[in-house]
Amino acid sequence: MPSEARAALAETARDARRERDARMVTADFDQAPFTIAWEVTRACAYACAHCRADAQPRRDPLELSTAEGLRLIEQLAGFGNRPILVLTGGDPLMRRDLFELARCADARGLRVSLTPTATALSSPRRMARAREAGIRRVAFSVDAADPAVHDSFRGFRGSFQRTRDGIAAATEAGLSIQVNTTVCATNVEQLPALVEQLAAWRVVQWSVFFLVPVGRGARLTMLSADQHEEVLGWLSDLTATVPFDIKATAAPQYRRILHRRTGTTTGAGFRYADGLDRPVRGVNDGRGFMFISHLGEVMPSGFLPLRAGNVRHENPVDIYRHSELFRRLRDPEALTGKCSRCEFRDVCGGSRARAYALTGDPLASDPSCPYQPQPVAAGRR
Repeated sequence: MPSEARAALAETARDARRERDARMVTADFDQAPFTIAWEVTRACAYACAHCRADAQPRRDPLELSTAEGLRLIEQLAGFGNRPILVLTGGDPLMRRDLFELARCADARGLRVSLTPTATALSSPRRMARAREAGIRRVAFSVDAADPAVHDSFRGFRGSFQRTRDGIAAATEAGLSIQVNTTVCATNVEQLPALVEQLAAWRVVQWSVFFLVPVGRGARLTMLSADQHEEVLGWLSDLTATVPFDIKATAAPQYRRILHRRTGTTTGAGFRYADGLDRPVRGVNDGRGFMFISHLGEVMPSGFLPLRAGNVRHENPVDIYRHSELFRRLRDPEALTGKCSRCEFRDVCGGSRARAYALTGDPLASDPSCPYQPQPVAAGRR
């Protein structure tokens, strides 16, 4: 390669690093979320054991209409930071206007992803339509390497094979693939065997959801605090050996574990061809993340069912920025218990959803974390 070309490539790389560093400094989760999840419907053919939504077979006649959805998308574009918009459910493919909504969101600069249920609806034709509508990534749920264990979780025999078919259809359509796995005592032993399959499916990200006992999931057994620590440590070691990114969901203490083991925290430096990069700061419930229910209710996350407003009556930008609930969740000084004293509270902050589910207080210490904070300087609680 000529020296001039090498110099140009080096300068491009330096520009990219400067852009990334600038984003790390200027990303302001007080003003805008990195990710917005919109539960476009609660209708779903499955009866998953850990469903936080307690999804139903038919669509709710009170869910946001097409016109209300298009208006919502226009408002979300007002954040100005091109957030990721996850079209989720239930099964979002059960809305006939789904691709119209996705096309509008893409046109308004939102980065759109989709979390379909692996039914006959996730066909090659619909995956191709998803790509044409501007959807960049599709996330399928796989909860075990053993098809029988996965099918038991999903409440539908044959769901594992349907998931494989859906992944193949999405890959053929040119969509990036993410796999979501919910972890609890029932399937934790399945995780190592699942890794090889994920690599074979060429997923770009494995999002490991640590069970928050809400909805149907309240009937399942959560991992103990020590088990959380063990599995998160295993994921931290695994991340350097697999060809996909690993994200821990509802387990922000993963950032503490990564920092102590590697000197870095998860979030910065991950870039994908589909544009759904990782955030440059640690996301938590209400801090960098916002959830909108099928009825238009705005919540800090789908696992933290506290309502801060409704998009039918208020602008979601105003709700996120100014509601008392969201402002408190973004204030590390508002935390109580050992989370308030922890030296990692700014990068972690504990799962606010799990604290609420188990204690009734979204600002309490996260019961899933066994870490004991180190003594801190005077003035910190």
